[in-house]
Amino acid sequence: MTLFEHDFVAAGSVERPVGATGRMLQMVTGYWVTQVVCTAAELRIADHVHGTGATAAEVAEAESADPDATFRFLRTCASLGLVVPADDERFTGTPLLDTLRSDAPDSLRDLALWGGARSHWLPWGRLADAVRTGAPQTEATLGAPVFDWLAGEPAEAEVFTNAMTAMTRGLAHKLADVIDLADAQVVVDVGGAGGNLVQTLLQRHPGLTGLVLDLPHVAPEAHASAEALGVADRFDFVGGDFFEEVPSGDVHLLKFVLHDWDDDSCVRILRNCREALRPGGRVLVMELLVDKVGTPGLEPLMDLNMMALSTGRERSLDEFGRLFQRAGLAMVRTTPSASRVVALELVPS
Repeated sequence: MTLFEHDFVAAGSVERPVGATGRMLQMVTGYWVTQVVCTAAELRIADHVHGTGATAAEVAEAESADPDATFRFLRTCASLGLVVPADDERFTGTPLLDTLRSDAPDSLRDLALWGGARSHWLPWGRLADAVRTGAPQTEATLGAPVFDWLAGEPAEAEVFTNAMTAMTRGLAHKLADVIDLADAQVVVDVGGAGGNLVQTLLQRHPGLTGLVLDLPHVAPEAHASAEALGVADRFDFVGGDFFEEVPSGDVHLLKFVLHDWDDDSCVRILRNCREALRPGGRVLVMELLVDKVGTPGLEPLMDLNMMALSTGRERSLDEFGRLFQRAGLAMVRTTPSASRVVALELVPS
């Protein structure tokens, strides 16, 4: 029996169940779908076909693309449930594709672009080498650690920052629901990129002042986001390095920061936060938690993402506990959110 005789459904299709062989073929070709989605985001397909739809020729003209190749691409998008043929020539978007619209409130377009970006895609292509060596593959593919490389590539750095902002935007309100800021006056979002989390907290707590500490190139986006959310008068951006110094505050937020770094680096970041806390202050670590082996979920895959791209990793609650102890911090509360992210509350021990 050949590949073409199997009950094969491309990854992303939900038309019918498949057996073990078909499922494996889905996995083998899964990267095809990643690039289809990334290309759909880059060509703004969701924007072009929204409403009354568009022909392949119209999309091609708008994007300076080849008309025949654009038709073939849209035909594939239709097989994946991203578009539907409205007639012999026109295509319209589906609710699935609408998640990539640039004007959608919780648009995933920036995340889709990051999924196919060089700094993400190329290191994953050497995953076997990461497993063999235990080392990230960014220097082998990009010539430098990922954050160093992004610092010299402003266009891709913008894609990365936008993707992180999009991810935070989807989480911010769910995390804000479980973050207790009683008696806090100054909240510092350490490594907070565009600052969407702390800015969401400022919206909810009118007496609060918020800061973001991150690399200087992120500042324009952070200030623009604060303006858009109406909290610019209580927000500031501090350009710096959290390995060197962290601004003083009542609460330090670390959202998806520690998973980027090895244990020793995490301890250094946590110690800097502890030293910068005001009396009675707290550190809130917001991360995924790895469960027992064999538990389905995002966490093990995200762990491999960290392996390919950085020196970081996803951790279990016990592994986090050992880091906190080394940094002179005690975990006093573990609070789940409406997402997969858990808030770990720490105080000086």
